[in-house]
Amino acid sequence: MILPGIVSVTFRERSEVEILELSSNCGLKAIEWSENAHVHPGDELGAHNLYTRTIDSGMQVAAYGSYFRLLANQQPEEVFQESLMAAKALHAPLIRIWAGTLPSSAATSEYRTRLAKEAKLIAEMAAAEGIKVALEWHRGTLTDTNQSSMLLLEEANHSNLYCLWQPTPELSMKERCEGLHELAARKKLLNLHTYYWEGDIRRPFSEGIHEWARYLKQIDSREDRYMLMEFVKDNTFEQFRSDAAALQQLLNDLS
Repeated sequence: MILPGIVSVTFRERSEVEILELSSNCGLKAIEWSENAHVHPGDELGAHNLYTRTIDSGMQVAAYGSYFRLLANQQPEEVFQESLMAAKALHAPLIRIWAGTLPSSAATSEYRTRLAKEAKLIAEMAAAEGIKVALEWHRGTLTDTNQSSMLLLEEANHSNLYCLWQPTPELSMKERCEGLHELAARKKLLNLHTYYWEGDIRRPFSEGIHEWARYLKQIDSREDRYMLMEFVKDNTFEQFRSDAAALQQLLNDLS
């Protein structure tokens, strides 16, 4: 079953209490708590307290949205361990990471080999704590095209390494659907980060229902995952409430 939720960095300036109240009032079910806004690396006490508040609000923790980038740290194990500590205390089932600092078009084979090696190391560290690792499908990284993303998963070759998918503007509608379908077929798809843009311009989610209906046809809606709303037009609670209602209508139509 696909459950609706929110990425907390959507409202990075708002408090955890405000985000919980908004999400609950909108009928959402889960939150990806973001590292650079609401749950800091290494803050086990703060993460545990936020987990308790989340559960007490009737919500689930969907993920820990870290900003750990592969090949961006001289001591990656030590840096990732801080994020992993927070994710564990938050009871997050997965931790989001980024596939490097270069777009695939600029990556050499040597860079790809080193990045895949580090991805495997990070996936192994998280597996030891029972937490999945997911690469964000994102421009400017090695998950910026379908081909590069699938190749990276093959090169890292680890059962605990997955992807979080979102509709990046650089890919055509056909390419987006193909990539999503292939991730789902490989059983490498976890959550969906959910929004609607025209180019790089944020639009009301209701205007993108037709596109998202096509995306959802690429996956098995009976599998458990979250659709997490992000990138709200004008960053307002009012628009978010409208977007959340449109998302829930989309999911109801799947039933």
